[in-house]
Amino acid sequence: MWMSLHMKLTLMSLFLGFLNVNDSTGLGLFSTLQNELCLLDLNISDIRGQSYDNGSNMKGKHQGVQKRLLDENPRAFYTPCGCHSLNLVLCDMTNSCNKAKDFFGVIQRIYTIFAKSTKRWGILKDNVHGLTLKSLSSTRWESRVESVQAIRFQMVEIREALLQVADVDGDSLVRSEAKSLATNELGDFEFLVAIVIWFQILYHVNFVSKYLQSKDMLIDVAIQKIEELISFFEKYRDNGYNDALNSAKEIAIKMDTNPVFPKRREIRKKKHFDENSVESLEVSLTAEESLKVNYFLFIVDQAIVSLRSRFEQFQKYEQTFGFLFDSDRLSSLDDMSLKSSCSRLETALTHNGHSDINGDELYVELKLRRELYVNEKKGPIEILKDLKLFDCYPNAVIAYRILLTIPVTVASAERSFSKLKLLKSYLRSTMLQERLNGLAMISIENALLDKVDYEELIDEFASKNARRTALFK
Repeated sequence: MWMSLHMKLTLMSLFLGFLNVNDSTGLGLFSTLQNELCLLDLNISDIRGQSYDNGSNMKGKHQGVQKRLLDENPRAFYTPCGCHSLNLVLCDMTNSCNKAKDFFGVIQRIYTIFAKSTKRWGILKDNVHGLTLKSLSSTRWESRVESVQAIRFQMVEIREALLQVADVDGDSLVRSEAKSLATNELGDFEFLVAIVIWFQILYHVNFVSKYLQSKDMLIDVAIQKIEELISFFEKYRDNGYNDALNSAKEIAIKMDTNPVFPKRREIRKKKHFDENSVESLEVSLTAEESLKVNYFLFIVDQAIVSLRSRFEQFQKYEQTFGFLFDSDRLSSLDDMSLKSSCSRLETALTHNGHSDINGDELYVELKLRRELYVNEKKGPIEILKDLKLFDCYPNAVIAYRILLTIPVTVASAERSFSKLKLLKSYLRSTMLQERLNGLAMISIENALLDKVDYEELIDEFASKNARRTALFK
């Protein structure tokens, strides 16, 4: 098992190397991390932020890496990866409803029937000239929106391709599957409504996910984007279903299908002779109402609940660091509120009787500085730059540096795994650890490499080797 080691230094994330891990438990991973930090002469008590994916061995509350690190250093604030958490929100929505599972099953079946044969893929390319069908993936976050989008906006062309496969393919099972998909699934008005709903949901979630992956993403902006996403779902809950019905009717007209829900046989519960007829009276819903209540509202409510629970840590940061997020918040606080906020931050940054800041001194510094931000709005980075111009705000500088060190996502760091795939392929599996780390660092930190003076580097290398050769002689 490979683990990449990244350290967030001030405002820049640096790649340090890949580690070969034999024990993937929380204890094994933490021991490996601890040993590597010691080798790099980095003190574990200096860590002020940690973030991992949502694996139980990493985020576990009792035996995960984050808990073991917090036991050693409570000031190493833990943040679950924002993009991983968004992906798990989608998983919660899908797994909470059988109809949602069936929907994505149909999406995957459509892709599979074409992807398993070059001939069938050729038929698809002859009919579809825009977006390419994509397979679903549990780890590639964009896969869902890409898979749904390709079918959502090319429904007519994909159905025509399926009908051609049903006519010309020599495999009877494939012919039957293609015909069933073209007539039963793509011709079902309920499926058309579902694909419109899911595209809207996936588009907005993917937009926030992409935003969180920005290299300069800050915790205050991340909190704002998550709140906007929750607000979208709350508004979408009220009017999204009717909009989806209208869009689905337009698609049905283009496909020359009847835009009505199929009438299914009503299953009546057998009543016993002593059963109270009033109490056993069940509300009968139409197919349209049933889809809204048991499908649309179900997954939207699940999304709101999951977003609030999985990003609960963001709200804790809001309570602790919120008054530092921008100059407007700082200026809006009265003296008593500002002083209590500084005291609360001092408590959060205290361990073994030692705190990174002095709350009373921080209060005086911020009170003096906020008067300059009455008529202008500045973010935490701009405020920190202003503070560092002077030597009279030591506590405020430390507070803002810690705020800006708190990680939001590890998604940008995960790009290193794609680098690992490029550097250490099956054709070069004998590469040693030192060379692998060197090549990976050159590839990942290429922005720093561009600043290197090659002539000076070559001269230094040549002089060191010349001295070494002279010593041996």
